[in-house]
Amino acid sequence: MLRRDLFRRLDGWLFALLLLVGAGALGFLGTQFSHTADWTAGARASLTPQSRAILRKLHGPVRIVSYANPQGSLRQTIADFIQRYQQVKPDLTLRFVDPEKDPARMRQLGITVNGELVVHYGKREQRLDELSEDSLTNALERLARGGDRLVAFVTGDGERLADGKANADLGTFMGQLEQSGLRAVPLNFSQVTAVPQGTDLVVLASPAQALPAGEMKALTDYLAEGGNLLWLTDPGNPVAQPLTHALGLRVLPGMLVDGAGAALGLKDPRMVAVGTYPPQTITHGFALATLFPEVSALAEANDSQWKIQPILRSSVQSWTELKPIDNTQPSTIRYDASSGDLKGPLDFGFALSRLSANPDKTQQRVVVIGDGDFLSNSFLGNGGNRALGERIFDWLLGDDVLVDLPPRGAPDRVLHLSQGGLDALSLGFIAGLPLLLLIVGSLIAWRRRRA
Repeated sequence: MLRRDLFRRLDGWLFALLLLVGAGALGFLGTQFSHTADWTAGARASLTPQSRAILRKLHGPVRIVSYANPQGSLRQTIADFIQRYQQVKPDLTLRFVDPEKDPARMRQLGITVNGELVVHYGKREQRLDELSEDSLTNALERLARGGDRLVAFVTGDGERLADGKANADLGTFMGQLEQSGLRAVPLNFSQVTAVPQGTDLVVLASPAQALPAGEMKALTDYLAEGGNLLWLTDPGNPVAQPLTHALGLRVLPGMLVDGAGAALGLKDPRMVAVGTYPPQTITHGFALATLFPEVSALAEANDSQWKIQPILRSSVQSWTELKPIDNTQPSTIRYDASSGDLKGPLDFGFALSRLSANPDKTQQRVVVIGDGDFLSNSFLGNGGNRALGERIFDWLLGDDVLVDLPPRGAPDRVLHLSQGGLDALSLGFIAGLPLLLLIVGSLIAWRRRRA
């Protein structure tokens, strides 16, 4: 009995010693290494995948200067926020400046908000007066672009408006792009005779009327001089023959319809859903489904000076419907080869590139898509429409390093439970958990009595 008591005491002392050694080892390792785990839904307490991707695109140090008063907890709040970025990019530094020590200098710099941030990357900088991940990540994306980009939207012929609020306009999409360094301006050829110098991209978004000869010449001259173009055309839009000739493309007659959408619950075959994409820089690694209402099919011409790559293609169950479609019964249409319908798969999106005529011989880029609705205010939120649009604009502007950024999105912060699930969870906490603790306690007491 004495011997058993001695061993029991030795076991207790040994356990306590090992516990102290383990705690000391963990404390020492904690001073040498750091690890952060985010177990929240969608990892919403840490940086989003897009923020991490943008940080990896910035090669070289990033300096952030915060003009914050030392009084209060604002500096600590900013430091804790920036630390999440520093964990991904160690050469991102933060420095604080007290704005009250040199008010004249602050007025010269235009600092008006306590805690204002100035982000420096290379010889460029961005200013922030809001402490949020969206604002800082957008600033970093603008720095990665190398400056704001000027995007001119042709207006005056019934085109979709870049700042419009109507269902068919592109105001929501362009408003989001402007946060990441794009600036949309109207281009009305009744006021100017050519595309202004310094324009990075021209967008021709579904003109409802035929472009006058002067406007068409201005656009073809812009292409001949090495300009970049996004052309969205819909069924019923006038076909701009000089433009299709300059690009080496054809707009096929009729409307593209696709029976494959029925498997996704789409009752209208004019809704073309795409889940797989031909390989191209824009679509590389892109796995989101996109939805295109009322599509015009496109085809390559016999000869072209461009490298033409398809980026959007319909399924084998698609065809071009040449007959008028009854809006009350669109699902009743059928493929009819005798009437001239073309059987799919058919392309309705192309990416074109060639060496520009500029002295620096940069790559000139054009994207033509047989649908403009997919970026409109009504359909932008469908599937990956917005993400695909962002990729198209990044590629057209030459920002290839930003093309494969993860799509923006907010984590789901709502827990959906049925009434039965909620009852089971409540019962588990009210009765199940106390019962489990009682059983475990009884087992421990029983084992001790037996020892």
